[in-house]
Amino acid sequence: MSTLTQPTRTPAGEHEKTFKPPRYRRPLGIGRDQVVQYAVLAFLALLVLAPIVPTLYQSVRNRPLYEAGGAFTLSGYTRLFTDAGFGDVALNTLLFAGLTTLLSLAIAIPMAVVVVRTKLPGGRLIALAMQWPFFISSLILGFGWIIMYGPAGFVSIKVQQVLGSVPWNLYSIPGMALTEAVALAPIAYVFCAGALRQSDASLESAAQVCGAGPLRILLQVVVPMLRPPIVYSAILVFSVSLETLSVPLLYGQPVNIDVFSTFLYRNGLQSVDPDYTMLGAASTIILVVTLSLVAVQAKLLKDAARFVSVRGKVTRPRKLDLGWLKWVSIVCIWLYVIAGALIPITGLVLRSFTLVFTPLQSPLKTVTTQNYEIVFDSDNYVQSLWNSLIVAGVGSVTISAIAVLAVIVARRSTFRFGRAVEYLALIPQSLPGIIIGIGFFWAFALAPFGIGSVLQGTIYAVIIAFGMRALPSAFGSVAPAIMQIGGELDDAARVSGADWVMTFFRVLRALITPAFAGALILTFVIMLKEYSPAVFLSSADNNILGTTMLSLWTQGRAGSVAALATLQIAITAVFVALAGLLMKGKHHA
Repeated sequence: MSTLTQPTRTPAGEHEKTFKPPRYRRPLGIGRDQVVQYAVLAFLALLVLAPIVPTLYQSVRNRPLYEAGGAFTLSGYTRLFTDAGFGDVALNTLLFAGLTTLLSLAIAIPMAVVVVRTKLPGGRLIALAMQWPFFISSLILGFGWIIMYGPAGFVSIKVQQVLGSVPWNLYSIPGMALTEAVALAPIAYVFCAGALRQSDASLESAAQVCGAGPLRILLQVVVPMLRPPIVYSAILVFSVSLETLSVPLLYGQPVNIDVFSTFLYRNGLQSVDPDYTMLGAASTIILVVTLSLVAVQAKLLKDAARFVSVRGKVTRPRKLDLGWLKWVSIVCIWLYVIAGALIPITGLVLRSFTLVFTPLQSPLKTVTTQNYEIVFDSDNYVQSLWNSLIVAGVGSVTISAIAVLAVIVARRSTFRFGRAVEYLALIPQSLPGIIIGIGFFWAFALAPFGIGSVLQGTIYAVIIAFGMRALPSAFGSVAPAIMQIGGELDDAARVSGADWVMTFFRVLRALITPAFAGALILTFVIMLKEYSPAVFLSSADNNILGTTMLSLWTQGRAGSVAALATLQIAITAVFVALAGLLMKGKHHA
């Protein structure tokens, strides 16, 4: 007789005991998630306010910040508008920034519409070529334009031989604006092209059904829907034009055309006895202007929902056929790429391998590697190259990590000050680079416990300033990837007992690795070509490529400048190419 096995009973609650969620220590009732979140908030606040507060303080103090004593004064503002001729500077700046913005949009908007929304032979190659100037510093582009299109430039002399005169003048506000527009047009192009790729084409289809032709559809349907990216990119380009130093310094200083940035450079760095109070006043005014532009941008875009065309069910766009106009478009696009970027960069590279670069004598007769020998034989030049690589390498890793933390706190936490974290991460986008350099110079002078004396004139100061400049770009690169990750993953981790920190390290970290790598590439390129804050922060022993090239250019050593510029272009190209190969096929992560 077989015995029946009686089922064993599990005491109530035993199943619950088999899973024990992790417990985390909370000293003084504060969780580690709060520690991390408040630490991120405090760090960003310190990073952003460090250059701003000393600038405001110096503008109302009658002595330099590094000197004891001093009293409250508004004399800096008075002298600025009476003795210093700041009115002419403001007018020149307004003309330069306004014309640069108009030219950038005139280049970028039609090209974005044509490349994304029409049938264009070689459209993918053209789309890539439109972004090439982004990887080139405007300083290097300015050198290239002078070598090719300047009064004694290679192309200018050829044109003069044929026409008898040169129909352009680089050393003028229109010449400055055109060069800067070529460098900044890719910014507006990326914003407009991105919006066009994401928008629904149903409105275009409806217009086509009503009998509208391709050109009318583009002008009356597609372009009006681009108002948000046009407004955003216009204000961004205008803000960048206000603070840019390279082109106004190269073109404007020889003919006494001053804008905000060159005014600060001339009265600050080049002055034997700088008037720091007036310098602080000028910096404060520029800060107010740029921050006001951000407020105007928010005001103009508050009704951006009226332009939303991406819904739950999106119609796949059908590209329009412009007929013979597509060939005109192709010619215009390649004219921008070749004449605006390729010819100046080619001229710069050729100049680096010649002693004399002019059509009056065959460059092949003076081919040499002497310029590179001079560069590599000089410890200062080699050190500036290594300094640039260290700043870009260390800075990109650090800032990309900080950007990831900032995005996680701002977008994937219940932190009460999450919105403040996001604002702090994006504010540096509206701060001119030269103001950041001046501001940190004063901040280090005020820093307690001797911290400022340790950082001032070192490569660490340059990394901090450059990192602040690159932070908004890194944040903007990571944020979309974070927002695409479903919140249910966080909820599942929380149900399993993980806190906010553990959720990041166990769940989100692997998913955002591609976004982190993308931010790393972007910030490396930005920090490698940056230079303006270093004008006030680097010393003779800690120069970077940008400041070294500026110094050599003022000495008339164009060959050495061309060699250093070519090396920077080569490093950027190799890094971007290798990064592209490593990232290939990993965007699905």
